[in-house]
Amino acid sequence: MIFIKRFIATNKPLFTFHKAEEIFLHDRFLYRFFLRVIPESITPNVITTIRVATTPIPFFLVLYGEYSIGAIVFLIVAFTDAVDGTLARVRSQVTRFGMLFDPLADKLLIGSMVILLVFQNFHYLLGVAILGIEILFIITALIAKIKFNSIFSANKWGKIKMALQVLAISFTLIALVFNTPHLLTFAFWCFGFAIGFALISLFSNGI
Repeated sequence: MIFIKRFIATNKPLFTFHKAEEIFLHDRFLYRFFLRVIPESITPNVITTIRVATTPIPFFLVLYGEYSIGAIVFLIVAFTDAVDGTLARVRSQVTRFGMLFDPLADKLLIGSMVILLVFQNFHYLLGVAILGIEILFIITALIAKIKFNSIFSANKWGKIKMALQVLAISFTLIALVFNTPHLLTFAFWCFGFAIGFALISLFSNGI
């Protein structure tokens, strides 16, 4: 705890709250009906950190074949992506820390599931494409930060990409739980569309 407080104190620009450039319709819906009960003391950065810390849980559940529990835990962890983003925008708690580490948390969660599920249940090139694009996101973000001292904020195409990836992984897990191979077809198309939206997101950031 002392280390965390010292880190925050010495990196104040990372944790300074800013007003969101835009509040989306789904932000207002989620906050009004679900998230307004979350105390102000629980900031979006806290939720992002929790997502990173809990990502190994669904990973190891799926790794050891606990697909049903793994699916539930995965969806809960994935939902925190919507929670921290909505809270940040609605409560004007957008920070540079969140803009940096929220996408990284997403990539850790999705990437770990792709490694376990996609290479085993789909053609390996699909997994290579997904992971390759995610790595490209990380590289371009690092270049923007190091060379231009700027941080890419998530755009609507990236949000759609993330939603499709969560849906695809969920379909895959359900297919494994109930032995319904036809759901893998839906998962495949969701992954495919996610790749398309990922490319649009990259190019919209000036790649």
